[in-house]
Amino acid sequence: MKQTRRECLTAEQISLYNDTGYLVLENHLELDVIQNIRDEIARLELLAVGMTESDDRFDLEDSHKPDVPRIRRIKLPHTQSDVVKELLYSDSILAPVRDLIGPNVRLRTTKLNMKSAEYGAPIEWHQDLAFYPYTNDDVLAVGIIIDDMESKNGPLMVYPGTHKGPIYNHHINGVFAGGMSVSDAGLKSEDAVELKGPAGSVSIHHGRIVHGSAKNTSDRSRRLMFFEMTASDAFPIIGSMDAFKNMEHFDQQILCGEKIIEPRLSNIHLRIPQPQPDKNKSIYEIQKAMNPSDLIT
Repeated sequence: MKQTRRECLTAEQISLYNDTGYLVLENHLELDVIQNIRDEIARLELLAVGMTESDDRFDLEDSHKPDVPRIRRIKLPHTQSDVVKELLYSDSILAPVRDLIGPNVRLRTTKLNMKSAEYGAPIEWHQDLAFYPYTNDDVLAVGIIIDDMESKNGPLMVYPGTHKGPIYNHHINGVFAGGMSVSDAGLKSEDAVELKGPAGSVSIHHGRIVHGSAKNTSDRSRRLMFFEMTASDAFPIIGSMDAFKNMEHFDQQILCGEKIIEPRLSNIHLRIPQPQPDKNKSIYEIQKAMNPSDLIT
């Protein structure tokens, strides 16, 4: 059930999100909050010294070396940092989410994508719900902009309005590849929008919207942390890449509101991300199977 009383978003902002599938809240967070996150990133980066391969904490860049650590993703940062966990549960994050999908909100996952200067890896065009179909699509991702995000350092890009359409084909030769061809989908590159803003800004994008980001070729970092959430009455469908252990674990993911055992079913188009590739380690590895002509340049 959607909110009847708004907490922080205006009617115009909610309408913009519903129409386009995205929203940018500039300077939404205080800079001391962002600096605390940067300090936590520096602490966690030291833990990657000596690592030779990715693990359940870090996804390493292809150019990573044990003595020159390069992390492309910090996995589940809210479990590795009390600072991140506190932000996740704060009204600064949850209030706009409640305005968009209602009072009962469940965490799907968290991740911190690290695009370091001059080599930060791209993420190819995709839709989040291609990876994890749900019974309804009150599913979104809140992006915390940790470094000023501009065109030169690989900002998140979206195709406005695609959240109202189908889930496109993300398979190559019958195997899930985690990415799609925007040309096959009839999308034009000039229609993509960059979600830019100064550090402390927050982006929100719908789980169905087509999005991606190019390599960071600038001389400064571009780090973006995502809190992915769903309405609590959205339940994962069999074949999803989401792990449903049991109801107790599912309920532990509630961020605010009530526990719900009745899924809400919506008449929406879905695809199942199966069969999975043999080397399913991360979106970066899965997307290596994509055709070169479909990659973001």
